[in-house]
Amino acid sequence: MTTMPPVSDAVLSAAQSAELQSPEIVRMSLAAAMTLDFVPGRFYRNACLYCINLLLTYRSSCAGRCAYCGLSPKRESGKSFIRVSWPACRLEDVTAAIVRKKAKVQRICISMLTNKRAVADTIAISRTLRAAVDIPISVLLAPTIVSRKDLLAFKEAGVDKTGVAIDLATADLFDRYRGRGVQGPHQWQRYWDCLAESLDVFGRGMSGAHFMVGMGETEQEMAFAMQRVRDMGGFTHLFSFYPEAGSLLADRPAPPLDQYRRIQLARWIIDTDLGRAEAFVCDQTGQIRGYGLPDAVVEACLESGAAFRTSGCTGRNGEVACNRPYANWRPGPGIRNYPFAPDATDRRHIRLQLGLPAFARR
Repeated sequence: MTTMPPVSDAVLSAAQSAELQSPEIVRMSLAAAMTLDFVPGRFYRNACLYCINLLLTYRSSCAGRCAYCGLSPKRESGKSFIRVSWPACRLEDVTAAIVRKKAKVQRICISMLTNKRAVADTIAISRTLRAAVDIPISVLLAPTIVSRKDLLAFKEAGVDKTGVAIDLATADLFDRYRGRGVQGPHQWQRYWDCLAESLDVFGRGMSGAHFMVGMGETEQEMAFAMQRVRDMGGFTHLFSFYPEAGSLLADRPAPPLDQYRRIQLARWIIDTDLGRAEAFVCDQTGQIRGYGLPDAVVEACLESGAAFRTSGCTGRNGEVACNRPYANWRPGPGIRNYPFAPDATDRRHIRLQLGLPAFARR
């Protein structure tokens, strides 16, 4: 996407936002700011965002010290998050803009921080939004500070879906990048327990787990993690690692595109119950070489292209609303998560990028 400097008075200056914090103000993704006409710009290939992604913000920031996160207090400089800037705005201005644009908005997502104020503020913001507009609300939870009682309070406030950013496919990688390896507060088991509690409170299919490809896991390990989520009754929202400037992992390369494509296809097969991770054919390095399915089934997945679209919370129409255009990769050739249906040319490229010769030239 291409952008120009902000023109809306609703976008706070750095000095203004430094003096204020949630729940009075929230940050929103650059794509959300463009969708609400707070920031001018155009999306590559006329993509559209259907979810307004909001982020809590505090002077004390986030207690998490995740090595890859743009919000970590250990970051050297800057405050981008998931590749782009997140402008700060007053909640009242955001709410009014959503009301004006409600025909285009299918979901609102509130992302928590690991901050002692975040639970109460998430409840307050959810109530404000639900009182103003009848649009479904998701919360990306901070499991370290969220209890089952809090989940019930979120539901009472109008939240209908939740997400848990487990991110790492194995306990060792989680501990290295989010726990003891960075002197962080997060624990692998608590994140999985929170996902289970969320599915119990909100219902099967109403909570999902975020995972990030390219952190040192094998493709087989990621497939088993996604299968675990599916067996619990949830879905996987998949991301490709993108190095945040100034973070501890700023110099870590993104995963190869063929690796990401194979995991995307694995996620689709698992989450649509076409197959199971234990049936996948993997080599000695854990790379997926087949999916244990008839060629015609895999061929239909590739021809559809749906497996390679952004995975996230749906709107009431059943389609993914949180499609985050270009949130974890630059717009242009080699799109990681398609925010729209891949066309015939895109699907031909995907076949080649997949790295599975049997399907490359069909």
